[in-house]
Amino acid sequence: MAEALSDFSGWLWGNLLFLLLGGGAFFAFVSRFIPFLHLGHGLRLLLGKSNEEGAPGEVSHFHALCSALSGTVGMGNVAGVAVAITQGGPGALFWMWVCALLGMATKFYTCSLAVMYRGKDDDGVEQGGPMYFIREGLGEKWKPLALFFAACGMFGCLPLLQSNQLTQIVRSMFLEPRGWFTGSEGAVQVGNGLFGLLLAVPVGLIVVGGIKRVGTVASRLVPGMVVLYGGTSMVILLLHAGAVPDAFYLILTDAFSGEAVAGGVLGTVIVTGVRRAAFSNEAGMGTEAMAHGAAKTSEPIREGLVAMWGPVIDTLLMCTLTGLVLLVTGVWESGEGDGVLLTTRAFETALPGVGPYLLLAGVLCLSFSSMLGFSYYVVKCGCFLFGQAARLPVLGFYLLMIVVSAVVKMSDVINFLDVAFGLMAIPTILSSILLAPRVNRAAGEYFRKLRKGRGPA
Repeated sequence: MAEALSDFSGWLWGNLLFLLLGGGAFFAFVSRFIPFLHLGHGLRLLLGKSNEEGAPGEVSHFHALCSALSGTVGMGNVAGVAVAITQGGPGALFWMWVCALLGMATKFYTCSLAVMYRGKDDDGVEQGGPMYFIREGLGEKWKPLALFFAACGMFGCLPLLQSNQLTQIVRSMFLEPRGWFTGSEGAVQVGNGLFGLLLAVPVGLIVVGGIKRVGTVASRLVPGMVVLYGGTSMVILLLHAGAVPDAFYLILTDAFSGEAVAGGVLGTVIVTGVRRAAFSNEAGMGTEAMAHGAAKTSEPIREGLVAMWGPVIDTLLMCTLTGLVLLVTGVWESGEGDGVLLTTRAFETALPGVGPYLLLAGVLCLSFSSMLGFSYYVVKCGCFLFGQAARLPVLGFYLLMIVVSAVVKMSDVINFLDVAFGLMAIPTILSSILLAPRVNRAAGEYFRKLRKGRGPA
């Protein structure tokens, strides 16, 4: 089963490569790159300028982005980048950048649509996301596509990688040196399961409060974890400043040769980079649209502009820092460890003694925030499929998976998530392409008002 899952994952992402990159290029060109010229306006909205009192929605622009980032800025930035470099070589990071730039255009359209076509749940509360803009924007005959997205989202947004990798780093740093839960395979699994249960309890206490509580916690947690992890990474890069230019050179040359790890197979480098970038910044997956669809605004284009900052922070900043740390410390060539354990070795090499503990603090925040963000997505997909009465059972299923994922192999976790997560892109990208002309009309009108001074400053 594991081998079949791995084979299907490879086949799926070999084809999704064209959908994600092609879709991002399509959105960039049909928008004539105009949204990129208004990134400054999006940043002002993000910082609280021109908030709309009484507008529909549940959370502010800032809380919506933090809720989205709580899911994207996570283990994909730490473990995912390490996996990308060990599997595809340093050049995979270049293709992560390409995917992020195109993903900014994709997020502009998907998140604008999430506000433009909000639908009501069983309780009459307005909700946003691909399943809703498919149903409301394309009509009831397209509802099977919306149901397909929600079904994939219930599994693709499970926090399996976060729980798995956080368990691994805690085990390697604290349990194994003390001889706790070591020895037999059964003892190891018991220790992992207990730690998974320890994670599930605080996550459950927060996520039961819905998007408002998740947004409030995320708005305090996300900026701090970005500063902590990013700041520590910057210190390491300053200590290895002489190696940074060589690292960039290696990334750029390997991106078109694949000789470092992939054995000269360029396709492996590109597919690996796109796969890990999609898992990291989630552009085109539809998750970002679910978070931004809850924003308190009546202007869809505003939320699209705010959402464009997600790939900038997540991939162009956080993933790049992780990749450079792995390259300048040289641990990526050791062949020892994978995922978060490889990143731990890099921090230990650069900052002996204190490095792993700083990484652990950052990983705790990153993983915990991701578990909060993903819970909203899973519950939202479950309620779309089964109604609002299913909210607590779906939440219980989500928390159970935190415990289960702590005891399974990382390779199986990644392959399962890649399949379920990848399938989410199909309905999201296809429906967004069909609805793109409507976003273009709304964007043209919004930007005209902005130029004439009748829109928000």
